[in-house]
Amino acid sequence: MTTRPHFHSSEFVRVLADLTVAQADRSRDSFAERLAQWIPIGDAIALRATHSVGAAAKSVAPSPAAIDALQAQYQRVRAVLAQGFDAGSSSGAAPVAQSRHAMPRIKAGTAPELAGAYEPYRRFYQAHQREMELKLKPLRAKAREVLATASPALKQLAALDAAFDHILVEREAMLFGKVPALLEKRFKLLRTEHQLRLSTLEQTDTTELWTKPGGWLTRFCADMLAVLHTELDVRMQPTLGLLEALRSHHTE
Repeated sequence: MTTRPHFHSSEFVRVLADLTVAQADRSRDSFAERLAQWIPIGDAIALRATHSVGAAAKSVAPSPAAIDALQAQYQRVRAVLAQGFDAGSSSGAAPVAQSRHAMPRIKAGTAPELAGAYEPYRRFYQAHQREMELKLKPLRAKAREVLATASPALKQLAALDAAFDHILVEREAMLFGKVPALLEKRFKLLRTEHQLRLSTLEQTDTTELWTKPGGWLTRFCADMLAVLHTELDVRMQPTLGLLEALRSHHTE
């Protein structure tokens, strides 16, 4: 069954923990127990009702070409989003499509006290989160639509996925919404370490030091992009699960 990923044991949380901005949940409660705490009783009743979803009176199973088209759409959306993150970054990668949300840049010669605000990076991250929501929702809905024609079991799976999507959307938004604030901690930590190092060396600070290879802001931008790419993987897991179920059924 495809449900929302278990955030507290995912690669996404591990990446954040490695940046010392989040702690993985050490609770021994089972995933089912935690999930039950997230779902109100009314939604639990609605979720149970999806188990009685049956097949359409007559359905046409998707062709291999239709499955391949869905897989291609999945890969295309993922590539556009992932390379959109890197547009304007120091990676130099050519994006599939021009991103409307390029990485913030500091103009040469800008005074450090004017260039050290986190807010442009918060806006950058949140803009890409909105882009992911915009592009991934219809992709997942399309995957459910194709799945529902494959078999009674997969139609039920599609119904369960739709139910979980509806029930957990607010919880998911709350969890993902915390990421920019966690990254702000990383931003401030790296800058503080940089300032302490300069103080020890009795060296004057400049923004050129920030953005050189190994500079604190260069490191932060790389960290932020790594988190974005990992968040994309987490957001795409439910759709990937639907695709894998569809392919597994087709090869049986």
